[in-house]
Amino acid sequence: MAKAAKTAIKTKDQKAAAEAKNWTKVIKPVRSPKTGAYTFKEAIVHKDKVKEFLAK
Repeated sequence: MAKAAKTAIKTKDQKAAAEAKNWTKVIKPVRSPKTGAYTFKEAIVHKDKVKEFLAK
């Protein structure tokens, strides 16, 4: 019975995996005007919006 349950979960994950390939984790360094040190902003954005995120 364990194999049947494992197979059912696998088919649901394939659809989610195909959907997840459209998203990207983007890390942008931002320099502090006071100290000059860098901080990093992280976001998970759709692959079509990466350039917009980096342009901000």
